[in-house]
Amino acid sequence: MTISDLSQADLHQFYTRHHGWLFQFLRRKLGDAEQAADLAQDTFIRLLNTGQRAEIREPRAYLSTIARGLVADMFRRRALEQAYLDALEARPEPLAVSPEQRLLVLETLIAVDRMLDGLGPRTRAIFLMAQLEGASYVAIAERQQVSVTTIKKHMVRAMTHCLALLDD
Repeated sequence: MTISDLSQADLHQFYTRHHGWLFQFLRRKLGDAEQAADLAQDTFIRLLNTGQRAEIREPRAYLSTIARGLVADMFRRRALEQAYLDALEARPEPLAVSPEQRLLVLETLIAVDRMLDGLGPRTRAIFLMAQLEGASYVAIAERQQVSVTTIKKHMVRAMTHCLALLDD
């Protein structure tokens, strides 16, 4: 008998003849009737979707082979899901910034903005390239199309300005 050659009535008979046995087989293996029922259905669906052309001489052995593969897939999927959940659980909680910390950061940013506001546009740009971008004086000089000596003078001006404001 080949599955692809069976009529609708024959398929129904094949299913009713072997489903109960397969369900019990899976229930003993898994210890869970709901999972056993799901995997028994999946076994028959897998059998029908393969378009089996070869004759099935031992239907129960064939069904149990398919079912064991589905059980292994289920356990592999569960292990993967658990590993993912464990990885998520191991991640540190996002740090919540307290309102006091947020206010402190905001006040600091405002103070820095005020310091930089007193600088000329070119001096401010050079200072920010050096401090925020970490650009070298040579790289800044190339970008600004001026000499390194000019960059040094702007940096001295910016630092002096910031220090003077800190003293106040």
